[in-house]
Amino acid sequence: MNTSNRTRKLSRRKFLASTAGTAAAFTIVPRYVLGGPGRTPPSEKLNIAAIGVGGRGAGDLAGVETENIIALCDVDDARASETFDKYPQAKKYRDFRVMLDKEKNIDAVIVATPDHVHAVAAMMAMKMGKHVYCEKPLTHSIYEARMLTEAARKYKVATQMGNQGRSGEGIRLIREWIQDGAIGDVREVHAWTNRPIWPQGMDRPEETSAVPATLDWDLWIGPAPYRPYVDDVYCPFKWRGWWDFGTGALGDMACHIIDPAFYALDLGQPTSVRAISTSVNSETAPKASIVEYEFGARGKMPPVKLTWYDGELRPTTPQELEPGRRMGSDNGGTLFVGDKGKLMCGCYGKSPRLIPETKMQAYQRPPKTIPRVEGHHKDWVRACKTGEPACSNFDYAGPLTEMVLLGNVAIRTGRKLHWDGPNMKVTNLPEADEYIRREYRQGWSL
Repeated sequence: MNTSNRTRKLSRRKFLASTAGTAAAFTIVPRYVLGGPGRTPPSEKLNIAAIGVGGRGAGDLAGVETENIIALCDVDDARASETFDKYPQAKKYRDFRVMLDKEKNIDAVIVATPDHVHAVAAMMAMKMGKHVYCEKPLTHSIYEARMLTEAARKYKVATQMGNQGRSGEGIRLIREWIQDGAIGDVREVHAWTNRPIWPQGMDRPEETSAVPATLDWDLWIGPAPYRPYVDDVYCPFKWRGWWDFGTGALGDMACHIIDPAFYALDLGQPTSVRAISTSVNSETAPKASIVEYEFGARGKMPPVKLTWYDGELRPTTPQELEPGRRMGSDNGGTLFVGDKGKLMCGCYGKSPRLIPETKMQAYQRPPKTIPRVEGHHKDWVRACKTGEPACSNFDYAGPLTEMVLLGNVAIRTGRKLHWDGPNMKVTNLPEADEYIRREYRQGWSL
């Protein structure tokens, strides 16, 4: 056997150990090629674990099947059974804390649980030096988003939030066209969704049900306040409308639909936000809402107002849109209003077009200057192996999530809020603090 073949058969750890004394001699080779603490050479496969694999987690796993899927965790054996069967070699767990403690070979972790568990699971993984892919919204609260952003920097791990439109062509075209002046200065943005497609606007049920034998209800509750199980009310899907577990229509879809504006206009932190909605209670998000965010000037860009609509509400159809032509796509869309025209896209920033179509046809598109990526999951895998940030890493996804979730604070308080972003404070309503940072059930914490 020649030397090159023998080297390829060495494990990562043996390879690192055998080269520790000589690595300094190869200083012209980038560090990520040789590997190292927290780095996997591009030629080797990551050892990936996933938390929450019965729903969206199954799709996330499909996106990283080029790697080694070594451990899977879900609190519901029945819901996760298809995914468990698909990866028979992977170790199976119900409690992610046990999995992370026991499986020492994990390089990277996918978090695809309900919103209320995102931060606790992602934080534990990052503290252990694991790379993290976390579904949107990144967290359940503004405070959690800030903490995960800071932790990702501290522990120097590769991160990505699951807003896959951020890896798409459309969002890049939108930024390039706006920077090119295609519609002039943008002063208004309208974003809308067809959500909720689950129940909202109701109180907690009084009845209870027996917990299915396949479900660990206490683990499903996780860091949230405990409540009795009720069939087909919270899980596996309707949790999104309940404040203790989900973040409503805004939290579910705005990280997709507002993302093009957040990126193209460098929005950052809003200066204020207010909301109007159908009736609000302490249990569930409203059936419909409109949220207005105001942003100050950013560099040469003027102040802008972004308005969000959900629950069958929509912005006024622009006069420039041809009769019979739909706005956005099935899941929603975004409309940019500039001094010199309008730009429209579907959910995830797909299919951006200047309107009317005659203006699109006449537009001389600028060069494509923003780097393109192969796909959202591949972008994260690349980041894990090279150390170069993924496009929706937590430095980007954390602030986006903070901005989105501030809208829920406005919905729940019913007041216009003046926002001090750097200090995470509503300056005109101290009582809003309870919606910015939540308490955790005993045994669960960041």
